[in-house]
Amino acid sequence: MAQQVAEWATLLAGTLLLRPYVFIFLAVFLVLAWRDLGWRRTFVWFGWGWTVAFTAEYASTRIGVPFGLYHYTGDTVSRELFVSNVPFFSPMSFPFLAYASYCLARWALGQARGWTPAALAGALMMLLDVVIDPLAVRGDSWFLGHIFYYPEPGAYFGVPLSNFAGWFLVGWAIVSGYLWAVGGRPRALGSPLGGIGLYYGVAVFNLGITWSIGEMTLLGAGILVHVAVFLVVYDLKAMTATRSWPDEWPAGEQVVEAPIPIDE
Repeated sequence: MAQQVAEWATLLAGTLLLRPYVFIFLAVFLVLAWRDLGWRRTFVWFGWGWTVAFTAEYASTRIGVPFGLYHYTGDTVSRELFVSNVPFFSPMSFPFLAYASYCLARWALGQARGWTPAALAGALMMLLDVVIDPLAVRGDSWFLGHIFYYPEPGAYFGVPLSNFAGWFLVGWAIVSGYLWAVGGRPRALGSPLGGIGLYYGVAVFNLGITWSIGEMTLLGAGILVHVAVFLVVYDLKAMTATRSWPDEWPAGEQVVEAPIPIDE
């Protein structure tokens, strides 16, 4: 048992060394979400998000649902931690991507609950993947490495369109599941602006890597998509500017979190 724990610790350390950018984004998410949602709800969000993402990845690598069929190569199995056939780091990105997308959605719509921000968050997370997944397919050209492949390359820079549908569903499931868990009454203890910064930080990071490996067509497509995203969310914000945000608390007001119906 002690030897097994030591092996897990070594592989986890290997994951940190191989994927430091994931853990940097994760640390930023934890700080922002703690200030925004409170620490209990942050851990609810992370635990639920990781579970949804791992389930989706596990199923996709076997039956092709919801992302389409793909396979991890296992080239780094002796260097980083895996859970079954899925690298431990991979599902960890979904909670912070969903949170960032939710922050942008609730800012644009002026509301933090209901099906509308959950659906918009799913769409915004899927649009991040328009940059992320085509770059990941080219992982052997940068420090990600060749960690997975699609048996049949898809129509969008090697990514099948089913993958984007899966990202929408997973993003929606993470946000809507969280809203259900907190009783549909999330209280914004902070501001969504930090999460919006995280959203565009992830986008800029991936676009920068795309530029560094010389994929200029992919870079141009990603920039066009996210210019359009910015214009759409800005227009949504303008349309809802006259509405009050029911979940926003006055600056400086002390807020005590209501209990959530989850075993702690």
